[in-house]
Amino acid sequence: MVMEVDIVSKEFIKPSSPTPHHLRTHRLSFLDQFVPSIYVPMVFFYMNQETSIPLSDIVAFNSKRSQLLKQSLSETLTIFYPFAGRIKDSLSINCNDEGAYYVEARVNRPLTEYLKLPDLSFIPQLLPAKASWTATSAGGYVSLIQVTSFACGSIVIGAFLSHMIVDGPAATTFLRSWAAVTWKSGEEAACPNFDASFVFPQSEAYPNEPTISALFSPFLKTGTCSSRRVVFNASAIASLKTITASSSVPDPTRVEAVSALLCKCIMATFKSKSRTQKPTLINHAVNLRRRAVPAFSKYSMGNFLCTAAALVKGKETELDDLVCHLRKAIRKPDGDFVNSLQGEGGMLKFCEYIKEIGKASSDAAGEIDFIGFTSWCNFGLYEIDFGWGKPAWVTCATSSKSETVFVNTIVLMDTKTGDGIDAWVFLDEQDMVRLEQNKELLAFGFLEQSPLKLGFSL
Repeated sequence: MVMEVDIVSKEFIKPSSPTPHHLRTHRLSFLDQFVPSIYVPMVFFYMNQETSIPLSDIVAFNSKRSQLLKQSLSETLTIFYPFAGRIKDSLSINCNDEGAYYVEARVNRPLTEYLKLPDLSFIPQLLPAKASWTATSAGGYVSLIQVTSFACGSIVIGAFLSHMIVDGPAATTFLRSWAAVTWKSGEEAACPNFDASFVFPQSEAYPNEPTISALFSPFLKTGTCSSRRVVFNASAIASLKTITASSSVPDPTRVEAVSALLCKCIMATFKSKSRTQKPTLINHAVNLRRRAVPAFSKYSMGNFLCTAAALVKGKETELDDLVCHLRKAIRKPDGDFVNSLQGEGGMLKFCEYIKEIGKASSDAAGEIDFIGFTSWCNFGLYEIDFGWGKPAWVTCATSSKSETVFVNTIVLMDTKTGDGIDAWVFLDEQDMVRLEQNKELLAFGFLEQSPLKLGFSL
């Protein structure tokens, strides 16, 4: 079923109060310099739970709610002031209060029609701009929002937030604060901390080599990137954790267990194409907030992440072996490591760490495969409530297929029930066809299951 999105308006939402002069320039940290300057996409689907509203009053209901969202966003931008600014250069954000780019749109069909069998090609229309791996240039927006109202009174909020100043937890903090201001539920909006550049001082001479873009450039592909959602419910994950346990790792986490299975199946896919099992560099993004001793505030804004990598040889493809590799790599960035990155000399220590990972891929001209993971599990995305209930579905996907430059990537997210995992897999189109036929994957995961079957009843 074809759904069309009509754009109603485009504007800029400015902070309700001007940003003080001494905060007008937000300096980036060297961890911000490490990540690519792309946008982090998030899409939240909210069902209309006000069933007593007559259909004839839905338009007025949507309009009133839209005004409330804009007003609350304006208030939120006062404390999250860099989000209303513009990218100045690779070192700073100009907090000039020009505002967040804001799009209002509508769909003249009920949201349930879409969620019963989601067509991923529709999702880009729910976002305020086109997703791209291209770096954001000077003058670019920091935050872009699209609010799409449906004929049934349901609503979808799509956000693009610049990776230059947010990672997944920071983006969640911003959106959750906006929701709290909107609902005025008693949950206080977060008091964000923008002091990352004092903890991890930036460098104008930051080298090109220790960046995500440079680190994984040998694995960039040009062609058709295909995306699929693989759903693992609580029962499947419990079985996986039992199967992947060993004397070395007797208690694998759900993220480790699911990551190991996906690695094994994707590596089998690569082998079926090349006829040989190449070594595979497996990367997992690590949130450093909780690794620090004492831990950083959960309201610390910016990028508090680094990459953890494991090089898996061709004979180490059993699930328990893969879990061992993942556990060792993910836990390597510990409290001592985070402490060594702080203050003067921290950037050099970080560069040494990244270059060590880079050695594994330095001779990667077709000789090493790559799989990159990002976990958004336990972020509390399904707790973001603007006052009309928690989301029925949250996704990071931007399309089912796209002609682009990309790397093999997997984003892990909670399901609505909280005990499952949505795995968004991004692979070459031909690799995806092979993966979809992998019997071991299908024994545990469901392909493209409706989110309405995962904890939301009509």
